[in-house]
Amino acid sequence: MRKVGMLTSGGDCQALNATMRGVAKTLYNYYNDEVQIFGFEEGYRGLMYNDYVLMKPSDFSGILTKGGTILGSSRQPFKLMRVPGENGFDKVEAMKKTYQNLKLDCLVILGGNGTQKTANLLSEEGLNIVSLPKTIDNDIYGTDMTFGFQSAVDIATNAIDCIHTTAYSHGRVFVVELMGHKVGWLTLHAGIAGGADIILLPEIPYDIDHVLAAIKRRNKLGKRFSILAVAEGAISKADAKLSKKEYAKKKAASPFPSVSYEIGKQIGDALGQEVRIVVPGHTQRGGSPDSYDRVVSSRLGAAAARLIIEEKYGYMVAFKGDSIVPVALKDVAGKLKTVDPNSEIIRQAKDLGICFGD
Repeated sequence: MRKVGMLTSGGDCQALNATMRGVAKTLYNYYNDEVQIFGFEEGYRGLMYNDYVLMKPSDFSGILTKGGTILGSSRQPFKLMRVPGENGFDKVEAMKKTYQNLKLDCLVILGGNGTQKTANLLSEEGLNIVSLPKTIDNDIYGTDMTFGFQSAVDIATNAIDCIHTTAYSHGRVFVVELMGHKVGWLTLHAGIAGGADIILLPEIPYDIDHVLAAIKRRNKLGKRFSILAVAEGAISKADAKLSKKEYAKKKAASPFPSVSYEIGKQIGDALGQEVRIVVPGHTQRGGSPDSYDRVVSSRLGAAAARLIIEEKYGYMVAFKGDSIVPVALKDVAGKLKTVDPNSEIIRQAKDLGICFGD
């Protein structure tokens, strides 16, 4: 009997269930009745505290189009994994004990950057691990694409689409704040797809004077409105020069709830135009996966199951071009895939007339 554990960790996204389904269906098709899948509830927390359900094939039926995760999720910061909990609770040893007591052959882990770091930690501790790249940010190192990204782009793009008509009607400037603390892939793709005039990313510190100049140019051309797609982690050139400690202190003292409100105030004060802030927020994580993500997640899930069948552990399944390949967890953990300011897509966006504030 093959025994496989499975958990989803970190922020949720639209294709987690679809990916788990891809793993399970492939394993059931290969092993028939000779496989058991243990689903750990609330991510690594379930593995720590031995909270799991023995899953059935029917549990994976009808979830291809269902968003979120049927197992639940939680955030367990990697930097605290080695820090003893209440009463000296050892998180890593607790997870290893659960794995060993259930006599698991391997553990399938679905998650983003922090999740991958913990997956690598468990692999180094001797557990058989296969992981899958989940995040709406598309920022996991070693893979061209993460599941959940395109669905989030679709929602963010729709938010910008919906702004166009009201922006035109009232002649306003709209700032649409999209998810992305450290990287701007989501804002970049949604901004281009949604026809944003200005896109501000964490990787390209902006000069507010350049942003204002771009809006003025549109005004001179007789444009009634301007739309900015701003990543929540966008940063000005002045702030980018501050140390992390100095920047954190400035943010803590700021009267603005986020960078978008600060930018909106600066635009309104300088140009005298009406400015509105729109924050789609967690809607970007919600709803059903789009058709692209259903294909991506199904392929990744099947590829992960194939690694289990072949007993190849310590890997994350990753997209390279149109192929899926195993990438060593040790080569993924702790690294971030950021937008290159000199990349082709940025250059082409600028050729289209999009301003990045630099």
